[in-house]
Amino acid sequence: MSGIVVFREETPEDHPAIRELLSAAFKRSGEADLVEALRKDGDLVFGCVAAVDERVVGYAALSRMSAPFPALGLGPVAVSAAHRSKGVASALLRWSLARARDDQWRAIFVLGDGAFYGRFGFRPELAAGFGSPYAGPHFMALALNGALPAKEGRVDYAPGFGQLRP
Repeated sequence: MSGIVVFREETPEDHPAIRELLSAAFKRSGEADLVEALRKDGDLVFGCVAAVDERVVGYAALSRMSAPFPALGLGPVAVSAAHRSKGVASALLRWSLARARDDQWRAIFVLGDGAFYGRFGFRPELAAGFGSPYAGPHFMALALNGALPAKEGRVDYAPGFGQLRP
């Protein structure tokens, strides 16, 4: 076993392992069902896999959002219990953000922990002017490739998120 973590875009062969990882990490199937719905609807722009010896140990999904400019929604993000606190989630985020920048997206929105996502430049004040059912202190945005092209308007996650229950 090499123990080297490789980051890459997901492939169809990864789908069962991604489902298993998400179900275990969230202790329910909702997030796994969400990713499958995003794929089916064509809203998953890309998924990043962290793999050790070709085994999926981490995953981050980025999906199309409805916004006044080209924007992605980040989530779900998960890492297997055995690989937590080893920098895998941070590396997943760095890989995903670099890919989104390279693909010329203008922003990424996330609903999550400000202490974690703030390390990557996500800020609640950047999302504050946007109307969303998720508006609040945990709803954050990150500008990519320059400043946000707009500071207000409506942003919505892909329709698949409507099936996700707290």
